[in-house]
Amino acid sequence: MSYRAVIFDIGGVVVGSPLHAIAAYERDLGIPAGFVNRVVFDTMPHGAWSRLERGELTLEEFYPAFEADCTAGGQTLSAREMMRRMTEATVPRQGMLDAVATIRRNGLRTAALTNNWIAEDGGTSLLRPHFDVFVESSVVGLRKPDPRIYELACEQLAVVPVDAIFLDDIGMNLKAARALGMTTIKVDSPEQALDELQATLGFDLV
Repeated sequence: MSYRAVIFDIGGVVVGSPLHAIAAYERDLGIPAGFVNRVVFDTMPHGAWSRLERGELTLEEFYPAFEADCTAGGQTLSAREMMRRMTEATVPRQGMLDAVATIRRNGLRTAALTNNWIAEDGGTSLLRPHFDVFVESSVVGLRKPDPRIYELACEQLAVVPVDAIFLDDIGMNLKAARALGMTTIKVDSPEQALDELQATLGFDLV
């Protein structure tokens, strides 16, 4: 099949995984593994995490709101410390950025499609020049897995979903993309994901 675009999640794909930072924080606190993700899921779509990623809360507003969600779920943590650790973990993966550049040189369009929040330090702004299109949940007021955010990314790329490959590290986000007709790749590691992407595209990425 001939593809016209590749869409990349940011956290856990183009940069280091914030999920790993959350898991380490849970271990340090001695709270059950996966607790934070369960709170995020159980409180969708109106919980603090969802509201933060839609740009409805600032970080300062998010901290006490998410801590309240966690307390209601049975555990206590510092949302500020958790977010600090997540930010430290999101170091750009040069291999992924090199692959994005190679894809563009081969005539395909690229997009970033990320659930994020409005960061005081500019957040993902340094990554923008690497992509043709950059769709942020906190800017557009939609977050994955809402199908409308995938449709928006495709619209800005001037492609239909079946023309696109989507990479993400979260199964729920990939399922929504597949339902629209996208080819999906689950990112367990950068090396595995790039091998699969290279095979799917049919040209070398390294």
